[in-house]
Amino acid sequence: MVINMVKQMTRRRFVKGAFGAFLTLFGIGSGGYVYAKQIEPSLLDINTQEVQHPFIPKSFEGIKIVQFSDTHLGFQYNLRQFKKLVKKINELRPDVILFTGDLMDRPNKFTEINNLVPLLQQLHAPLGKYCIYGNHDHGGYGSNLYRNIMETANFDLLLNESKAIKLRDGSHIYLVGIDDAMLGRPNMALALKGVPVNSFKIVLSHAPDLAETISQYPVQWQLSGHSHGGQVKLPFIGALVTPPFGRKYTEGLYRIGQDQQLSLYVNRGIGTTRLPFRFLAKPELTVFTLKT
Repeated sequence: MVINMVKQMTRRRFVKGAFGAFLTLFGIGSGGYVYAKQIEPSLLDINTQEVQHPFIPKSFEGIKIVQFSDTHLGFQYNLRQFKKLVKKINELRPDVILFTGDLMDRPNKFTEINNLVPLLQQLHAPLGKYCIYGNHDHGGYGSNLYRNIMETANFDLLLNESKAIKLRDGSHIYLVGIDDAMLGRPNMALALKGVPVNSFKIVLSHAPDLAETISQYPVQWQLSGHSHGGQVKLPFIGALVTPPFGRKYTEGLYRIGQDQQLSLYVNRGIGTTRLPFRFLAKPELTVFTLKT
């Protein structure tokens, strides 16, 4: 079944929300403005989650997965900063690395691709590096450019397809990657083709708000980005800037479905877009440890 999607972004609503967030920060005063523009975007939360399910083979106990997302290189986030991020990810000693979309803010305008690829190549994970498309990866005629960058950097790009992560004893789990909801054509049925029903599966979807649809399939976890945690939040109000397909689930862990059969984790991402601010929505790396 092909997931229904809106083909055109509601740009006016998103820009209006971003402008409102800017006015809010301006109203907080110069201190809040400086913090949101210069301090919080350079901070980094490393959040940890245990992933436990009966379908996880015993040999996968302790396997470590690191997710990063939404770097938006070229918009207030540069390769000098990205180099530090690569170092930090490698220090976490992941077995698997997942990138859940939006590498460059405007792919056809980014001029440092020759320097970007070697940095991506430095990321090390013995069980593989995997990625999916975000809306910015498709935008700006970037679809082929993004694919070439990631595959040259030894990432497996999952486009409505699955990949088994196998250990030496023959045990395995599956990664299931679907296309972006805004500018792509996500297709869960195609992505799951040939994947055993009673296997442990992690779905990579840039857009978190596809979770209700994804929960109708025999999968256990979904990892997403896209929302930036709202990018600008206020106490008791919440996220002020949320994109299409990232408005309902903005950050952290959710249980989805009538029986809460799907666990959704939404990563706040690394960079910013449209507005160079983060307020109460710090950049994030997420470390998932498998438990049996």
